Amino acid sequence: MSFSDTERERYARHILLKEIGGPGQQRLKAATVTIVGTGGLGAPAALYLAAAGVGRLRLIDDDAVSLDNLQRQIIFRSADVGASKVERAQDVLAALNDNVSVEIERQRLTEANASYLLGNADVVLDGADDFDTRFAVNAAARASGTPLVSGAVGRWDGQVSVFARGGPCYRCFVPETPPDAETCARVGVVGALTGVIGSMMALEAIKLITQAGEPLIGRVMLFDGLKGEARTVTLKRDPSCPVCGHE
Repeated sequence: MSFSDTERERYARHILLKEIGGPGQQRLKAATVTIVGTGGLGAPAALYLAAAGVGRLRLIDDDAVSLDNLQRQIIFRSADVGASKVERAQDVLAALNDNVSVEIERQRLTEANASYLLGNADVVLDGADDFDTRFAVNAAARASGTPLVSGAVGRWDGQVSVFARGGPCYRCFVPETPPDAETCARVGVVGALTGVIGSMMALEAIKLITQAGEPLIGRVMLFDGLKGEARTVTLKRDPSCPVCGHE
Protein backbone atom coordinates (compact mmCIF):
# COMPACT_ATOMS: atom_id res chain seq x y z
CA MET A 1 0.00 0.00 0.00
CA SER A 2 1.68 3.17 -1.19
CA PHE A 3 1.28 6.79 -0.12
CA SER A 4 0.72 9.80 -2.32
CA ASP A 5 3.01 12.81 -1.93
CA THR A 6 0.31 14.64 0.03
CA GLU A 7 -0.18 11.66 2.34
CA ARG A 8 3.55 11.47 3.04
CA GLU A 9 3.52 15.15 3.96
CA ARG A 10 0.32 14.87 6.01
CA TYR A 11 1.62 11.96 8.10
CA ALA A 12 5.27 13.04 8.22
CA ARG A 13 5.36 13.36 12.02
CA HIS A 14 4.09 9.80 12.39
CA ILE A 15 6.50 8.42 9.84
CA LEU A 16 9.41 10.01 11.71
CA LEU A 17 8.57 7.98 14.82
CA LYS A 18 10.53 4.73 14.94
CA GLU A 19 7.58 3.03 16.68
CA ILE A 20 5.27 3.87 13.74
CA GLY A 21 7.27 4.75 10.64
CA GLY A 22 6.06 3.89 7.16
CA PRO A 23 4.89 0.35 8.02
CA GLY A 24 2.83 1.57 10.98
CA GLN A 25 1.25 4.32 8.92
CA GLN A 26 0.35 1.74 6.29
CA ARG A 27 -1.36 -0.33 9.00
CA LEU A 28 -3.37 2.74 10.00
CA LYS A 29 -4.38 3.32 6.38
CA ALA A 30 -5.52 -0.30 6.04
CA ALA A 31 -7.38 -0.37 9.38
CA THR A 32 -11.07 -0.21 10.19
CA VAL A 33 -12.11 1.27 13.54
CA THR A 34 -15.66 1.22 14.86
CA ILE A 35 -16.63 3.93 17.36
CA VAL A 36 -19.73 3.44 19.50
CA GLY A 37 -21.04 6.87 20.47
CA THR A 38 -20.02 10.19 18.95
CA GLY A 39 -20.42 12.20 22.14
CA GLY A 40 -17.93 13.46 24.68
CA LEU A 41 -15.50 10.55 24.20
CA GLY A 42 -16.28 9.49 20.64
CA ALA A 43 -15.96 13.01 19.24
CA PRO A 44 -12.29 13.67 20.15
CA ALA A 45 -11.38 10.04 19.47
CA ALA A 46 -12.88 10.22 15.98
CA LEU A 47 -11.12 13.49 15.22
CA TYR A 48 -7.72 12.15 16.21
CA LEU A 49 -8.17 8.83 14.42
CA ALA A 50 -9.24 10.58 11.23
CA ALA A 51 -6.28 12.92 11.53
CA ALA A 52 -4.01 9.93 12.12
CA GLY A 53 -5.04 8.41 8.80
CA VAL A 54 -7.15 5.43 9.84
CA GLY A 55 -8.50 4.25 6.52
CA ARG A 56 -12.05 3.46 7.55
CA LEU A 57 -14.09 4.76 10.47
CA ARG A 58 -17.54 3.43 11.36
CA LEU A 59 -19.64 5.66 13.66
CA ILE A 60 -22.64 4.31 15.59
CA ASP A 61 -25.06 6.66 17.38
CA ASP A 62 -28.80 7.23 17.25
CA ASP A 63 -28.75 10.60 18.99
CA ALA A 64 -29.18 14.17 17.73
CA VAL A 65 -27.05 17.14 18.74
CA SER A 66 -28.43 19.15 21.67
CA LEU A 67 -27.30 22.49 23.03
CA ASP A 68 -25.93 20.97 26.25
CA ASN A 69 -23.67 18.67 24.17
CA LEU A 70 -21.59 21.60 22.95
CA GLN A 71 -19.78 22.08 26.27
CA ARG A 72 -17.71 18.95 25.52
CA GLN A 73 -18.61 17.34 22.18
CA ILE A 74 -16.14 19.37 20.15
CA ILE A 75 -16.93 17.87 16.76
CA PHE A 76 -20.23 19.83 16.67
CA ARG A 77 -21.14 23.51 16.31
CA SER A 78 -24.11 25.61 17.42
CA ALA A 79 -25.70 25.34 13.99
CA ASP A 80 -25.74 21.54 14.35
CA VAL A 81 -28.30 21.49 17.18
CA GLY A 82 -31.11 19.12 16.19
CA ALA A 83 -29.06 17.36 13.51
CA SER A 84 -27.98 13.71 13.56
CA LYS A 85 -24.69 13.31 15.40
CA VAL A 86 -23.28 10.69 13.05
CA GLU A 87 -24.28 12.66 9.94
CA ARG A 88 -22.65 15.85 11.17
CA ALA A 89 -19.58 13.97 12.40
CA GLN A 90 -19.26 12.30 9.00
CA ASP A 91 -19.15 15.72 7.30
CA VAL A 92 -16.57 17.09 9.74
CA LEU A 93 -14.27 14.08 9.47
CA ALA A 94 -14.47 14.08 5.66
CA ALA A 95 -13.45 17.75 5.67
CA LEU A 96 -10.59 17.00 8.08
CA ASN A 97 -9.11 14.15 6.02
CA ASP A 98 -10.57 13.09 2.69
CA ASN A 99 -8.33 10.01 2.69
CA VAL A 100 -10.56 8.49 5.36
CA SER A 101 -13.76 6.62 4.54
CA VAL A 102 -16.45 7.37 7.14
CA GLU A 103 -19.46 5.06 7.44
CA ILE A 104 -22.37 5.80 9.74
CA GLU A 105 -25.12 3.85 11.48
CA ARG A 106 -27.87 6.03 12.92
CA GLN A 107 -29.31 3.52 15.34
CA ARG A 108 -28.86 2.45 18.92
CA LEU A 109 -26.54 -0.46 19.55
CA THR A 110 -28.20 -3.28 21.50
CA GLU A 111 -27.42 -6.86 22.42
CA ALA A 112 -29.44 -7.98 19.38
CA ASN A 113 -27.61 -5.91 16.77
CA ALA A 114 -24.16 -5.43 18.32
CA SER A 115 -22.34 -8.06 16.27
CA TYR A 116 -23.76 -6.68 13.02
CA LEU A 117 -23.06 -3.04 13.87
CA LEU A 118 -19.51 -3.58 15.07
CA GLY A 119 -18.72 -5.29 11.79
CA ASN A 120 -15.31 -6.56 10.77
CA ALA A 121 -13.29 -3.97 12.66
CA ASP A 122 -9.65 -4.10 13.70
CA VAL A 123 -10.41 -2.14 16.89
CA VAL A 124 -13.64 -1.08 18.60
CA LEU A 125 -13.89 2.05 20.75
CA ASP A 126 -16.70 2.24 23.28
CA GLY A 127 -17.66 5.75 24.32
CA ALA A 128 -21.19 4.88 25.44
CA ASP A 129 -22.59 6.31 28.66
CA ASP A 130 -24.80 3.42 29.79
CA PHE A 131 -23.96 -0.07 31.01
CA ASP A 132 -26.38 -1.99 28.79
CA THR A 133 -24.57 -0.67 25.71
CA ARG A 134 -21.15 -1.28 27.25
CA PHE A 135 -22.06 -4.88 28.07
CA ALA A 136 -23.40 -5.48 24.56
CA VAL A 137 -20.29 -4.00 22.93
CA ASN A 138 -18.03 -6.06 25.18
CA ALA A 139 -19.81 -9.34 24.43
CA ALA A 140 -19.79 -8.77 20.67
CA ALA A 141 -16.17 -7.64 20.56
CA ARG A 142 -15.07 -10.59 22.66
CA ALA A 143 -16.96 -13.05 20.50
CA SER A 144 -15.25 -11.73 17.35
CA GLY A 145 -11.83 -11.43 18.98
CA THR A 146 -11.71 -7.69 18.32
CA PRO A 147 -9.72 -5.55 20.79
CA LEU A 148 -11.98 -3.15 22.69
CA VAL A 149 -10.86 0.25 23.92
CA SER A 150 -13.21 1.37 26.69
CA GLY A 151 -13.48 4.83 28.22
CA ALA A 152 -15.70 6.43 30.84
CA VAL A 153 -15.96 9.82 32.53
CA GLY A 154 -17.93 11.47 35.31
CA ARG A 155 -17.52 14.70 37.23
CA TRP A 156 -13.69 15.17 37.26
CA ASP A 157 -12.65 11.52 36.89
CA GLY A 158 -12.00 9.32 33.88
CA GLN A 159 -10.71 5.89 32.99
CA VAL A 160 -9.37 4.05 29.95
CA SER A 161 -8.69 0.35 29.42
CA VAL A 162 -8.15 -2.15 26.62
CA PHE A 163 -9.89 -5.53 26.65
CA ALA A 164 -8.53 -8.23 24.35
CA ARG A 165 -8.16 -11.99 24.09
CA GLY A 166 -5.79 -13.36 26.68
CA GLY A 167 -6.74 -10.70 29.21
CA PRO A 168 -9.87 -9.83 31.16
CA CYS A 169 -12.97 -8.49 29.44
CA TYR A 170 -15.11 -5.55 30.52
CA ARG A 171 -17.48 -7.81 32.48
CA CYS A 172 -14.53 -9.07 34.54
CA PHE A 173 -14.02 -5.42 35.50
CA VAL A 174 -17.71 -4.51 35.91
CA PRO A 175 -19.73 -7.73 36.44
CA GLU A 176 -23.12 -6.02 36.79
CA THR A 177 -24.59 -2.55 36.51
CA PRO A 178 -23.62 -0.74 39.74
CA PRO A 179 -26.66 0.04 41.89
CA ASP A 180 -25.44 3.62 42.33
CA ALA A 181 -24.44 4.11 38.68
CA GLU A 182 -24.09 7.77 37.79
CA THR A 183 -24.44 9.47 34.42
CA CYS A 184 -23.02 12.76 33.24
CA ALA A 185 -26.59 14.02 32.80
CA ARG A 186 -27.17 13.47 36.53
CA VAL A 187 -23.85 14.45 38.11
CA GLY A 188 -22.15 16.59 35.45
CA VAL A 189 -18.73 16.38 33.84
CA VAL A 190 -16.04 18.95 33.09
CA GLY A 191 -15.83 19.28 29.32
CA ALA A 192 -12.07 19.17 28.91
CA LEU A 193 -11.92 15.83 30.76
CA THR A 194 -13.77 14.13 27.91
CA GLY A 195 -11.05 15.41 25.58
CA VAL A 196 -8.34 13.89 27.78
CA ILE A 197 -9.99 10.46 27.95
CA GLY A 198 -11.23 10.46 24.35
CA SER A 199 -7.72 11.30 23.14
CA MET A 200 -6.30 8.51 25.29
CA MET A 201 -8.74 6.11 23.66
CA ALA A 202 -7.52 7.19 20.23
CA LEU A 203 -3.92 6.77 21.39
CA GLU A 204 -4.58 3.21 22.57
CA ALA A 205 -6.23 2.39 19.23
CA ILE A 206 -3.23 3.77 17.34
CA LYS A 207 -0.88 1.68 19.51
CA LEU A 208 -2.90 -1.46 18.85
CA ILE A 209 -3.00 -0.91 15.10
CA THR A 210 0.65 0.08 14.66
CA GLN A 211 1.89 -2.48 17.21
CA ALA A 212 3.67 0.28 19.14
CA GLY A 213 4.41 0.28 22.85
CA GLU A 214 2.30 -1.48 25.46
CA PRO A 215 -1.47 -1.03 25.16
CA LEU A 216 -3.53 -1.01 28.36
CA ILE A 217 -4.51 -4.68 27.99
CA GLY A 218 -5.41 -6.06 31.40
CA ARG A 219 -4.87 -2.64 32.96
CA VAL A 220 -7.00 0.41 33.59
CA MET A 221 -5.68 3.96 33.76
CA LEU A 222 -7.56 6.07 36.30
CA PHE A 223 -7.31 9.85 35.90
CA ASP A 224 -8.21 12.38 38.59
CA GLY A 225 -8.67 15.72 36.86
CA LEU A 226 -9.00 17.74 40.07
CA LYS A 227 -5.69 16.52 41.45
CA GLY A 228 -3.99 16.20 38.07
CA GLU A 229 -2.97 12.65 38.91
CA ALA A 230 -3.15 9.34 37.07
CA ARG A 231 -2.52 5.80 38.19
CA THR A 232 -2.71 2.44 36.46
CA VAL A 233 -4.02 -0.70 38.13
CA THR A 234 -3.93 -4.30 36.95
CA LEU A 235 -7.14 -6.17 36.18
CA LYS A 236 -7.57 -9.92 36.56
CA ARG A 237 -9.76 -12.31 34.63
CA ASP A 238 -12.82 -13.57 36.46
CA PRO A 239 -13.12 -17.36 35.94
CA SER A 240 -16.88 -17.05 36.53
CA CYS A 241 -17.31 -14.20 34.03
CA PRO A 242 -20.41 -14.86 31.85
CA VAL A 243 -18.60 -13.51 28.77
CA CYS A 244 -15.03 -14.82 28.88
CA GLY A 245 -14.97 -17.30 31.77
CA HIS A 246 -15.21 -20.26 29.38
CA GLU A 247 -12.13 -19.29 27.36
